[in-house]
Amino acid sequence: MNEAVKATNTADAEPIIEIDNLSISFFTRKGEIPAVMDFSCKVMPGEAMGIVGESGCGKSTVSLGIMRDLSNIGKIVGGRIKFRGKDMGDMSEAELRSIRGNKIAMIYQEPMASLNPAMKIGKQLMEVPLIHDKVSKEEAYKRALEMVEAVKLPDPERMMRSFPHQLSGGQQQRIVIAMALLSKPSLLLLDEPTTALDVTVEAGIVDLVRGLGEQFGTSMIFVSHNLGLILDTCDRITVMYSGEAVETGKIKDVFDRMRHPYTQGLFRSIPLPGADKNARPLIAIPGQLPLPHERPKGCNFGPRCHHFVEGVCNAAEIPMIPVKGHEGHFSRCVRFNEIDWEALPPGAETKSEPVKAGAPMLKIDQLKKYYKVGGSEVFGSAEDRVVKANESISFEARESETVAIVGESGCGKSTLAKVLLGLETASAGTVKLGNTEIQDKAIENRGVETVSSIQMVFQNPFDTLNPSHSVGSQIIRTLEKFKVGANPADRRKRMLELLDLVKLPRAFESRRPRQLSGGQKQRIGVARAFAGNAKVVVADEPVSALDVSVQAAVTELLMDIQRENKTTLLFISHDLSVVRYIADRVVVMYLGYIVEQGTTDQIFAPPYHPYTEALLSAIPIADTSVVKKRVVLDGDIPSAMNPPSGCPFQTRCPYKHLVPDNLCETTVPPQKDLGGGHMSLCWLSDDELAKMEPVISFDSQHAALEGEPEDVPRHGERYSAEGDPGFAGAPPKRPRGKRGSVAADRADAASGQDAAADVAHRDEVKDDRGGQRAGKPAPRRAAGAPIRPLRAGSGRQAVPAKTKPAGKSSVAKSNQPVSMRKPRKPDDLKLIAGVGPKIEGILNGLGIYTYAQIASWKKAEREWVDDHLNFHGRVERDDWVKQAKALAKGGEAEYVRVFGKKPR
Repeated sequence: MNEAVKATNTADAEPIIEIDNLSISFFTRKGEIPAVMDFSCKVMPGEAMGIVGESGCGKSTVSLGIMRDLSNIGKIVGGRIKFRGKDMGDMSEAELRSIRGNKIAMIYQEPMASLNPAMKIGKQLMEVPLIHDKVSKEEAYKRALEMVEAVKLPDPERMMRSFPHQLSGGQQQRIVIAMALLSKPSLLLLDEPTTALDVTVEAGIVDLVRGLGEQFGTSMIFVSHNLGLILDTCDRITVMYSGEAVETGKIKDVFDRMRHPYTQGLFRSIPLPGADKNARPLIAIPGQLPLPHERPKGCNFGPRCHHFVEGVCNAAEIPMIPVKGHEGHFSRCVRFNEIDWEALPPGAETKSEPVKAGAPMLKIDQLKKYYKVGGSEVFGSAEDRVVKANESISFEARESETVAIVGESGCGKSTLAKVLLGLETASAGTVKLGNTEIQDKAIENRGVETVSSIQMVFQNPFDTLNPSHSVGSQIIRTLEKFKVGANPADRRKRMLELLDLVKLPRAFESRRPRQLSGGQKQRIGVARAFAGNAKVVVADEPVSALDVSVQAAVTELLMDIQRENKTTLLFISHDLSVVRYIADRVVVMYLGYIVEQGTTDQIFAPPYHPYTEALLSAIPIADTSVVKKRVVLDGDIPSAMNPPSGCPFQTRCPYKHLVPDNLCETTVPPQKDLGGGHMSLCWLSDDELAKMEPVISFDSQHAALEGEPEDVPRHGERYSAEGDPGFAGAPPKRPRGKRGSVAADRADAASGQDAAADVAHRDEVKDDRGGQRAGKPAPRRAAGAPIRPLRAGSGRQAVPAKTKPAGKSSVAKSNQPVSMRKPRKPDDLKLIAGVGPKIEGILNGLGIYTYAQIASWKKAEREWVDDHLNFHGRVERDDWVKQAKALAKGGEAEYVRVFGKKPR
C-alpha cells in the first residue's frame, strides 16, 4: 500500500501491532461463549491487513479486543496483544486511555454511531487534539480544518459549521475518518467502513484509505466481508471462520493460491469476471456457520466441506500450518497438499440452458412521479416545491427476462418500484402490466389478480415476517388474500409446494421467524412473492443484507424459480457484480432519469454514458487479474428538490468540457440510439464515444481457473505421509476450548464418540436445503466419509437417538438408570431446565418418565445419561436432580420456593 514505508520494513523491524494466540470469550447467563480462538497476526508500519469472513466469525471482535472495548461481558481469556512491542495486557487503564483514539483509532460501520447529532462537526473534530494533544482552541480548529481538506470534502469551513444530519452518508464517513486521523494514529481499525455507502462514494473512500499510509504512515486493519475491497486496499489478508483464522498470507498468495476450502468457497460464492448464470453458475457454501457451543471436533469447517475425510479432518485440533514456498502463508487445513482444487462439490450444477425471453410483460412509457412539498406553507410561504423523483422513464421487460435497475441512493429506483406495486400512483405516463394500465391505480383499488401478478421481494428479510406467527401460517395468509385454493387443505398443500420451491424443509411450516437464519427468511420472502403465481417480481436489493455464501444461494434460487415459472424479474441493486451475473438487460438511473439502457454486454462495454463508466470503475472485484480504469466522481448526487439545469449528470461529469456551446448545462440531452437497442442520455459526439476504452479488462482464462496455481497437485496425485502437512507443529492454543470449557474439549477427545456424530452432521448440513442441492437426492459419498446415524448431543441440535453410534462409551453400561413402564400420566419432564421435547423423547425411550426417577440418580447414573446425550457436563451444570427433587416433592410451587422462579 505504501511502498516508501514498506521498503523500510526489514525482517527485524518492530511491528505496529502483534497479536499472538488471542482468545476472546463472552460470559452470558448461559455460560461462556468462545468468540475468537487462537488468532494471530502481525501488522508492520505502513501495512494494511484485511480480515474477512461471514457474519459471526469473529472479525469485529478482534478489532474490539484490540481497543479493549468488549463491554462488561467480553474478556480476553488467552494470548496477548503487543502494541509497538509493549504488551497491552500489562498496561494500566490510564495508559490504555492515552492510546485509544490517539495511537490506535477505530472507524465503525455506521458513521452516526461516532458522531454527536447535537454538536457541530467542527467542535467534534476539535475535541481530539484538545484532549489528546492539549493544544489551544485556535490550534485545534486549524488542525481540524486541515484534516477536513485532507479527506477531500468540499467547502471545509461550511462543513465545520454543519451538524451531522446536514451531511450525506459519504460526507459523514469522511468526517469520521478525519476524526480518527487527527491524532496521527499508528494503527487505524476500520470495521466495514463502506457497507452503508453507494458504490461511487465507496470508491472515493477506498481511494482515500489507500492513500493514508503514504500520507501519514498509518498501518491498518480493514474488517470487511467484501473481498474486492480487501484487494483494493490491503497488502495482506486473514480469512476467519467460526472464531478462528483459517488462512492468512499476502493478498496475491491467498487470492491466487488459496489453501483452505473455506477461502475457495467464498470466492466461488461471488460473481467474479467469467462467471455465467447459465454456463458457470455460483456455488453456494452449504449449511451455516456453527454456533460457538456446536463447533465440531477437529476442523470447524468440516461439516460444510466437500473435501472432508473421516479420521483425518476430525482426528485432532488443527493448528495453522505453513504453506511451503509461500512466505508468510498459513492454512488451518491438513489436506491442502492433496486436495484437487479444481473439483466441484458433489452435485454442483455446471450448466443450464439459456431461457429465451418471451412477449413484453411490463411496458413503461414516459413515466413521471413528482412529489409536492408543502411544508414551507407552515412558515408563511405560498410557494410549492416539487421533488422530481422519476422523470420520463421508458423501458419494457419481457417474459422470463431479468432487467436490472441500478444507480445511487436517491436516483429514483425505489420510487419506480412503489409506482409499479401501487404504493404510489404516477404523475404522468403509462405503465402496462400485460394489457392492463396500472399507473393510476393505488394498491387498494387493484383487483386480486393484478396484485398477485406483480409482487416484491424486499431488501431486509428480518423486517418482512411477523415474529408471532409460524412460517406456514404467513404463507397461507398470502394464499388466502390471493384466493388460491378452494379450502384450507388446498392452501396448506400449496404452502408445502412453495416450501419445496424455495428449497426449505417442509418441517419449517411450524417454525417462527426467529428460528430461521437470514438466508432462510429471505427464502420465505421469495415463497410469498411467488404464492399467487406472480408474472412480475420486483426484487429490491434482495441479497445486499446477506453474507456472500447466502447471497449465492438466494441468487441461484431466484434464477431457478424464474426458469421454472417464466417470471419477469426486475432486480434493483447497487452491486454491479451481481447485476453483471444475473441480468439480461440493465437500466441505469441518475437523479430520476434513465441515462443508459441496453443488454448487459452493451452496458459493460464501451461506449458508456459517463455515469455508467464511473459506476463500473467503482465495482470492487476480487480478482488479481482484473485491470480497472479508475474514475472517481467529485461531489455527491444533487438534490431532487433542486436539480441542476440541462443534463442531470453535468455537475459531476468529467467529459462536460468536450461538449460545445454549454449544451450540458442548459439543455437535457435526447436519448441517443447507439445501436441494437442501446440508448444513452448524453450530448457526447459519436467520435468522443468511439474513443472510450473498456473500464474493466481481465484474463478470462485466469478468471475461469480462479487463479489456479501451478504447484497444485493434479487430480489423483497424493503426497506421501512424510510430505503431508499433517498435524505439524504445536496444537492450537485454546485456553477455554472450542465450546466454552477445557473440560468439554477433553471429554470430546476422551470419549472417541464425536467422530460419528460429526460425520452425521455433515450429512445433515449437506441436506440443509440452504444450498444448491436442497431438495435433491443426496450425492454419493466418498469412501472415506461413510454415512453414520445422527445422535443426540452431536455438538449440533440434539436429535432423537434410536441408534447409538459406533465406538466404546466412556461410561459403563451397568450405570444406566433403572427404567420403568410408561405410567398412565407421565410427568412433564420439559419443566426441567435443559430438557426440551426431543430430549424428553430420548429419556422416555430409556424408560424415564417421572421426576422421582431423575431425583434418585446417583453420580454414576448422571454421568451415564450425560455421556449418552453427549452433553459434556450439562446434566450436572443444569442440576437436573435438584430440579427433579423439587418438582417431585411439591410440583411448581416447591420449584418456585427452591429456585425463586417458575419452571420453564
